[in-house]
Amino acid sequence: MGTMTVGDLAAAMERVAPVSLAESWDNVGLLLGSRGDELRGPVLLTIDVTEAVLDEAIGLGCSAIVSYHPPIFTAIKQVCDDTRGGRVLLRAARAGLAVYSPHTALDAAAGGMTDWLADMVLVSRTTGDPHHADRRALRAAPVQRANEQLKVVTFVPVEAVERVRLGLASAGAGRIGLYSVCSFSVEGQGTFLAAPGSAPSVGHVGQLESVREMRLEMVCAKQSLAIALQTLRQFHPYEEPAIDVYELMAQPRREIGLGRRLILDSPQPLETIAARLKTNLRLGTMTVGRSGSAGHEPISVIGVCPGAGGELASLALADGCQLFVTGEMKHHDVLNATAQGLSVALCGHTNTERGYLPVLCERLGKAMEGAGVRFVVSSADVDPLRPI
Repeated sequence: MGTMTVGDLAAAMERVAPVSLAESWDNVGLLLGSRGDELRGPVLLTIDVTEAVLDEAIGLGCSAIVSYHPPIFTAIKQVCDDTRGGRVLLRAARAGLAVYSPHTALDAAAGGMTDWLADMVLVSRTTGDPHHADRRALRAAPVQRANEQLKVVTFVPVEAVERVRLGLASAGAGRIGLYSVCSFSVEGQGTFLAAPGSAPSVGHVGQLESVREMRLEMVCAKQSLAIALQTLRQFHPYEEPAIDVYELMAQPRREIGLGRRLILDSPQPLETIAARLKTNLRLGTMTVGRSGSAGHEPISVIGVCPGAGGELASLALADGCQLFVTGEMKHHDVLNATAQGLSVALCGHTNTERGYLPVLCERLGKAMEGAGVRFVVSSADVDPLRPI
């Protein structure tokens, strides 16, 4: 077993929650520390990095913290000890603690925080029985692997197509997931008229030629395009090969992205769903905003978003949701939602997040299985708001 580093932890987090899934406004990934530093002690999992959490991490001899909420969120011009955020960052740096934050990447990922909250809506904690529902993202995330950013198309005489195909593959084209030399080709008829001064490899100058050709298509990464085109021209028999380059769109994935929409097989009263949430999230109380005349009908379509989900309420409405489950919303956002027929269930911001940490602890343990790294859920991380 080799030495595990902060970089290995970041790679494990990337497998659980790829940073490419994070919102553009967010700040995710390794926020403090060096990827080459050794993981000498446990990794502490928390929702927020508070001074109490730092005390716990230092006391446990931790080498890294995975903080769901990023301790560096907006641009900062100084790191001083006269602010809470500055004190936290300075103490963490002095203690040699790395800090990684997944935030909205973990929300969007399959099996991430939003899917866990959806389970809290659906699964009976007492019996373990799930209430079956179709599930998809309220806003599906577009996914595009680097090797599939472009499509390179060329037209090759039949007898030369294999040479060009293998040449492009050697330059990095034609890679789809774990497969290489991926291509598509179809036969057609090409024509050309060589002008004086040209040196055609087929036919004669000044004479219209018709040639059996193959249309050859291969995907390619943007960073590989220059070498791919150079290689194509090198292996292509024509003096001026015809080449098309198309930019490919990212493909939305139904199971990943922000929020979830649940369509229940069996509609249920709002009270039943709320009671299940209180049990599963271990809530003493929660607040519900019931929509007008529709508020007493059985609910079959539910929108879900952990934390502060107010910005997704409009998507939930557009998707036909009758109930929106989240942590918190602004007062006027609640008024607007309920006026438009969307009931809301507010469970408290971190109440819709903290319960996922044991799940993340288990997933990271499996992602780094055999590495000798221990993951611990913080006991000092608590909701800053308490009923009295």
